[in-house]
Amino acid sequence: MTRPDDSAQGDSAPRPKRSRFGALRTSFLTGLVVIAPIGLTIWLIWTAIGWVDGFVLPFVPNAYQPENVINTVFGIEAPINVRGLGVVVFFVFTIIVGWLAKGIIGRSLINWGEGVVDRMPVVRSIYNGLKQIAETVFSQAENNFDKACLVQYPREGIWAIAFISTTAKGEIDRRIPREEKLMSVFLPTTPNPTSGFLLFVPRSEVIELDMTVEDAAKLVISAGLVYPNGKVPPVEPSALPPEEREKLSA
Repeated sequence: MTRPDDSAQGDSAPRPKRSRFGALRTSFLTGLVVIAPIGLTIWLIWTAIGWVDGFVLPFVPNAYQPENVINTVFGIEAPINVRGLGVVVFFVFTIIVGWLAKGIIGRSLINWGEGVVDRMPVVRSIYNGLKQIAETVFSQAENNFDKACLVQYPREGIWAIAFISTTAKGEIDRRIPREEKLMSVFLPTTPNPTSGFLLFVPRSEVIELDMTVEDAAKLVISAGLVYPNGKVPPVEPSALPPEEREKLSA
């Protein structure tokens, strides 16, 4: 039998206090969550700047190298690493090339150079592939996704987020036996949205979403853990199942 004083002592027993090691561990993990994204971002930017400097600065004449300019102006003879100068040179050079490429002379030179490249079997394939990738990544024209949508994939009844590219055209549109319009959509994979599947879906089976393409991409990258704007939007009563609507009305 349990004595009354034993039960009383058991009920009033103090809870074990949190150890100092546990408190330090929690503080360390909290600080790591704050510092890691900032540190990695700074490190990646610093590394990218150094890579551009290492690629561009060898093309700068020796008289205009940072240490030589400082030596000439201030009379200081010391190895000086001016981080980011190569990025500035590359930025200015790219702007000048883009400005020249928009003119008649620049376009003529580009067309002449591409004509020479087209007569080189191996170089032609490499150049055309890199050019297509660059135009896809950096073009500001109509190469962006229009809207985010829902499609049934990999089977009926299972829905996945996709991005509408455009309507199907050419041979694809002619060969697929469908009377209604077909939409070409890109279905990204999680958590890497740069890979995925190109699907041609009937227009009636594509559900367009109100969220932006950026918000839909966040949802895909986070595997559904981060909802756009940090909150779940309210569900309209008409979209609920009948039993849920009855509970709300009751």
